[in-house]
Amino acid sequence: MTSVNELLAPGAVALGARAGDWREAITLGGRLLEGSGAITSAYTDAMIASVEDNGPYIVVAPGFAFAHARPSEAVKRTAISWVRLAEPVEFGHGSHDPVDLVVALAAKDSREHTAAMKQLAGIIGDPDKRAALDRVGTEEELRAVLEPEERAPKAASEYKAAGATRATSADSVESKGKILTVCGNGLGTSLFLKNTLDKVLDAWGWDPYVSVEATDTISAKGRAKEADFIMTSGEIARTLGDVGVPVRVIENFTSMGEIDSALRELYDV
Repeated sequence: MTSVNELLAPGAVALGARAGDWREAITLGGRLLEGSGAITSAYTDAMIASVEDNGPYIVVAPGFAFAHARPSEAVKRTAISWVRLAEPVEFGHGSHDPVDLVVALAAKDSREHTAAMKQLAGIIGDPDKRAALDRVGTEEELRAVLEPEERAPKAASEYKAAGATRATSADSVESKGKILTVCGNGLGTSLFLKNTLDKVLDAWGWDPYVSVEATDTISAKGRAKEADFIMTSGEIARTLGDVGVPVRVIENFTSMGEIDSALRELYDV
């Protein structure tokens, strides 16, 4: 299983970096990956173009952006870079601006980084870990915080207290056994959302009965009716439009409480 530390390219860390806007922030992450030999400059350009085309959907949690683009020949090997900004910048996100942490992912395909993204989603969603990430002063200290820990999974009561509430809806659905999480490229933010959703389903004991697939906007439009519903960002929801099944906007992709509440409404439980 590939860990975040294994994907973090040696030297591809900038702490206290400065950027004038979100484009410069993504460029910093891209240049670090270029310097490590993981990508060419064409991939950095593609990460910026993805936000220009789809909006700030890569801002998946307060203060955190997960920059990425589709796999291409510009990616030489799968890797991530880490940029912590001295002064946060606006990405144009309605809930999570300003952003002071940008992680850039370059993926050769949609498989080999999955386990690392699950770990990273857990780290970003852990308040203690997130605070530690704001304090580290060296790459060595960063890697120590990113080192996987053996810990028991949270009980349902632990995350429900963080904001989950029971709700019912006239739009509640009967299950076909599948949920789609969607982003512009199908291998970045959608994986973040999938990993958190999987945790909630596991806590419910529903994981044997409902599968979650991370996919991109093009595939989602063609496959939407296979699923109970779609979970995604506001920007991607607007791109999808009416796909024949409910599309639920999730603000914080690392919040089990928010996703728990959404599931209770959609399934009327």
